[in-house]
Amino acid sequence: MAFPTDETDRLLSTTRSVRRRLDLERDVPEDLILDCIDLAEQAPTGGNQTSRRWLVIRDPKTKGRLADIYREAGGDWIIDNAQRVAGTGHRSERTLDSAAHLARHLQDVPAIVLVTIYGEHDSSGRPGLFDSVIQSAWSFCLALRSRGLGSAWTTLHLGAADRVADLLGLPEGVTQIVLLPVAWTIGDDFRPAPRRPAREITWLDQWGYTTQRPISGPVTLADGPGVTVEVDVKASPADVWPYISDIELPARFSEEFQGAEWISETPGLGATFVGRNHRDDMGDWEVTCHIVGYEENRVFAWNSVDPENPAAQWRFELIDLAGSTRLRFEMVLGPGPSGLTAVIDSMPDREAMIIANRQKGQTENMRLTVDGIRDLVEGRT
Repeated sequence: MAFPTDETDRLLSTTRSVRRRLDLERDVPEDLILDCIDLAEQAPTGGNQTSRRWLVIRDPKTKGRLADIYREAGGDWIIDNAQRVAGTGHRSERTLDSAAHLARHLQDVPAIVLVTIYGEHDSSGRPGLFDSVIQSAWSFCLALRSRGLGSAWTTLHLGAADRVADLLGLPEGVTQIVLLPVAWTIGDDFRPAPRRPAREITWLDQWGYTTQRPISGPVTLADGPGVTVEVDVKASPADVWPYISDIELPARFSEEFQGAEWISETPGLGATFVGRNHRDDMGDWEVTCHIVGYEENRVFAWNSVDPENPAAQWRFELIDLAGSTRLRFEMVLGPGPSGLTAVIDSMPDREAMIIANRQKGQTENMRLTVDGIRDLVEGRT
């Protein structure tokens, strides 16, 4: 029998890291915590071994000493940085403020749960430790949420894991995974966090391959097939922006794109340029492109041929990662007519294969482009 998806989905989408809204005054019964651990232990584990161990810390003195270690391991750094960016509008201001609140008050939460497992991580890449604990610890958080309790996933203590082990009497051969403060939440109006839609971060059959709508059979041009490539650049979005907004630059890397010239006098939304392309099997051709997205230091996008019914859609996006930038380059084929549609019309029974070949070629050239931009920005070339 299926579960009621409205309540299940609400639980899954609103189980947040709670810090400021942890009730520091109301006691949490031990039996309630144990009930949540019982549920968490139903999570899968490598080899079906019962190697997870849960340490519940409720003694005020022990919590105080643990909180001191937590602050010395990194909590004081968070508090200092939260004060430094307060009122500046910095992208991490709210997160730092919330994390600083927890660092200041960790000793005040009713209970702290340390999730551990027997075994030591040997860097071999073999499964057995983290992959046997993470899902269980998150199930614990879900169980808390379903009962009106909350927590915040934190691993800051791992910077002083030896001191934590000494304080709590952990034996050798036990690995600490995550620290979870537990309290009733103040209010229950938690909301889903902003996240990218699944269609933007899910690839189909091959890495980076996308479609604009669900498919139930072979991919067709009407499905909006596309490609996404990404690379992290050790620079700020402002440092990367001049490179993605230079319409000539990709010609240095792509084996198909040969160059471009602006038609419009001023680059910006609604501006146009002509792109030149070459393939040995198709010869030379030019395409008029229309800027449909222009947000300085964030988005540079264009549609080819017809802005409303494009032959292809292209988009650079810069994602600020606080210290680096994720450069994302997307392409969608169609829906408008193009040389590709002419080929498909001549061989309709081979449409899926034709699209896959085009995706493969575009992936290679787009990867060369983003890697080339990264190397230029970072001074590798």
